[in-house]
Amino acid sequence: MSISVKAQDAVHGQPAAGVRVRLERAADGVWIPLAQAETDRQGCVRDWYEPTSDRHTYRLTLNSDHYFTYLGFTTAYPEVAVTFRVLDETRSHQVEVLLSPNSYTAYLAMRE
Repeated sequence: MSISVKAQDAVHGQPAAGVRVRLERAADGVWIPLAQAETDRQGCVRDWYEPTSDRHTYRLTLNSDHYFTYLGFTTAYPEVAVTFRVLDETRSHQVEVLLSPNSYTAYLAMRE
């Protein structure tokens, strides 16, 4: 099973390159850090692999403040946290996030 992220910049209508992203997994009421990265030129962090095949709840946190401050904007949401469940551990999961300084939208896509 893998988890990936795709971030889009709604202000400029292009991929959001350089967004810092953190991946965590819930366990017994605590968030366990798994990985961190920055989105590439296409706005993606590709295929973080989870070593277990169990179904878990995950949280992706995107540092929108760092990204938009660099572009000269002040953000209403300094971080965007997307929490989701893996219901089918045989599929890959991609979280797609549309970012703007004052809003965001998230979508979970599953693929074979």
